[in-house]
Amino acid sequence: MSNQFERITRRELLGSGGKTAAGIGLGIAAPGWMATGVHAETTSHTRRRPVSPNEKVIIGLIGAGGMGTANMHTLMGKSEVEVAAICDVDASHLGKPAADVEKKYGRAPKTFKDFRKLLEMKDVDGVIIGTPDHWHALPMIAACEAGKDVYCEKPISHDIVEGQAMVAAAKKFKRVVQVGTWQRSTDAFVNAVEYVRSGQLGKISLCRAWTLGNANVGKGPSQTPPASLDYDFWVGPAAFEPYKPWRCHGNFRWYFNFAAGLTGDWGVHMIDIALLGMSKDQDLAMPSHVHSVGGKIICDPDDDRTAPDTQQTIYQFNKPDGSPDWLLQWEVRVGSGPNAQGIDLGPGHGTEFIGQNGRLMVWRNEWQVFTPDGTQIPRSIKVKSLSDHWQNWLDCIKSREKPRSSIESMYQTTTVCHLANVAYLTGEHVHWDNVKQTVTSPHSALNCICYRREYRKPWTLPMHRV
Repeated sequence: MSNQFERITRRELLGSGGKTAAGIGLGIAAPGWMATGVHAETTSHTRRRPVSPNEKVIIGLIGAGGMGTANMHTLMGKSEVEVAAICDVDASHLGKPAADVEKKYGRAPKTFKDFRKLLEMKDVDGVIIGTPDHWHALPMIAACEAGKDVYCEKPISHDIVEGQAMVAAAKKFKRVVQVGTWQRSTDAFVNAVEYVRSGQLGKISLCRAWTLGNANVGKGPSQTPPASLDYDFWVGPAAFEPYKPWRCHGNFRWYFNFAAGLTGDWGVHMIDIALLGMSKDQDLAMPSHVHSVGGKIICDPDDDRTAPDTQQTIYQFNKPDGSPDWLLQWEVRVGSGPNAQGIDLGPGHGTEFIGQNGRLMVWRNEWQVFTPDGTQIPRSIKVKSLSDHWQNWLDCIKSREKPRSSIESMYQTTTVCHLANVAYLTGEHVHWDNVKQTVTSPHSALNCICYRREYRKPWTLPMHRV
């Protein structure tokens, strides 16, 4: 797979980023780039005209597991939404959401196993992608080719190159893609980011982000998949591994073959807030150097999980002249509570900004500011309330503005998360070139599963020119 990208100046980047959603300053565009090498022939579809403000938005669901169905139900609570179709490779996932749709609208949705059949429906305006991580890229790209807008669960991609392919498709086909990092639409995080950007903390030299998660996954011999599940289709472009229930469906996150561990699961939330706080304009802060260590330290040695249960990552962010500007520490830890050893980490997750004049800590539903001596102080930033994350997607489908968690900006955050796993798996100090959008060293990183993967036949990754 080719990994060459056209360079674009910062002036060109900021001039082509498009409008952001009103009421929030977090719609951040990624550096422009163009993938070359592998191309797919685009299927011709008759595209529905743009949705007018008074029209219903017709959506389909691809991946009817936990988050996919939850997103569908949230959108079903919007008066302007109708659900027309549901798709899942496990037939046992279809019955309950299909019944809920029929109860809501008085008609049953069409149901599919193959997402490509759903995308052939010309009346569908947008799709929710709630599949496992390794199945985000192909349905999202195919949806863009079919003229559909997309709400894609996080992290956007299994690896960095997949993320680049997704951005290219969204740009080429001019699709509105919202990523499910809903923290960008909540008062606590938006207010905290605005406070950091206001400069009241002084020079910030260190940011911290963390999550506490689960330890053991499972172990034992492979099993026969349930009759309801097309397991070969579920594995899809990933390397084939025999079926085990504890590495399928809800537990896929702890296997690098299918996902990115807790760094991919929670890093796209908590690291995202650090990057947003440290970005003063649409050019999202990106690291130049990454080092990560860890392992399976808490879980049983023969546990099946391949992602670490304990991980410490240090990112270095540079000034324009190449000298160090600030550091980000990312921590994954399992097996102990948030206040273990007297360390206050909030309720198991958070982001902290440490500046000359104090520090700010934020987690879901709360944020606090402290002086250097630890005294909590009043907060002087308050932005207006926002529409929820799903409504923002619907509004942008009609206005064609960029949503708050656009595919461009979430590609950047997701890349930062993948770089932690690249550094962990290679055991090397990783260098990232943000102009070329590639790892420049070590060479082994270019073949790391978190950087790119060889797709299992017959699946191929489309890389569109933009």
